[in-house]
Amino acid sequence: MEATVQPPQSVTWQVHIDRSMWIGGVRSLMLQALHPLAMRGVWQNSNFQEDPIGRLQRTADFVGVVTWGTPEEADRLGRKVRDIHRALRIKDPDTGRVHRVDDPELLLWVHCAEVFSYLEAARRSGLRLTDRQADRYLAEQRRSATYVGLHEEDVPGSVAEMTAFFAEMRPRLKVTPEARSTVRFLLWPRLPEEMRWMSAGKPMYVPFGALCYYSLPGWARRMYGILPEIPGPVVTAALRSFRLAANALPEKVHDLTFQQTTKDMLEGARQRLTAEGYDLGKGLQGLRDPRRWPKAAA
Repeated sequence: MEATVQPPQSVTWQVHIDRSMWIGGVRSLMLQALHPLAMRGVWQNSNFQEDPIGRLQRTADFVGVVTWGTPEEADRLGRKVRDIHRALRIKDPDTGRVHRVDDPELLLWVHCAEVFSYLEAARRSGLRLTDRQADRYLAEQRRSATYVGLHEEDVPGSVAEMTAFFAEMRPRLKVTPEARSTVRFLLWPRLPEEMRWMSAGKPMYVPFGALCYYSLPGWARRMYGILPEIPGPVVTAALRSFRLAANALPEKVHDLTFQQTTKDMLEGARQRLTAEGYDLGKGLQGLRDPRRWPKAAA
């Protein structure tokens, strides 16, 4: 039995264990919001307006389980997510039509905006990946897409395919009032109960939220036009500084930002990997180093 859905040898591990994921996660929500129907689906079927960080945490929980959970845990969560989506509907006020939340086009948009944001944020923040590794990451993420109900063969599996997908989607994107409100929420969100201990440092979130916004592709920022443009090299330098600082946090401190279910899942992953001979002396992050793998896995 696999200890984790994605093993330490995967590129997914390299990307998802990196703290640049927080930039990528918020960036993905801002990017996803540009699809009018997808945005209205979130607006009409969730409490996003009151708890945007909670939604980010739930996304982190899903990504965590389909990365570090057992295959059984990922299958169970996937069934739960598909059941929830199957029952939800979206009313389009422009046409009066009602759409399913689990429409394959919507699911594909959300998936692609999410994983491509993770990849682009990580690479721009300084995670060294070759072009071949970047393609491999997206190919590995096809498995994650199946948990929400997509078929692997329908999901872009390389940077070239993903770039072509976004070029095709751009004419369908639009800044709706809901999308604009979403970005404003993400620039100054309400902290959920379990993160209230961070309230004193909340003003520090302003530059973080702005950094997520500035990490968006230029065409997306031009559509929003919420913040004034600043030079790209400045953004890149800020992203690299954030990543260095965030990666320096001890793993136990970083885990405090997650919901309890995610913390429990990560602890289970540590125990299973230790039992298989992996050296967890430097936590899950340390397993990016092949010298900490058992000989059979190296």
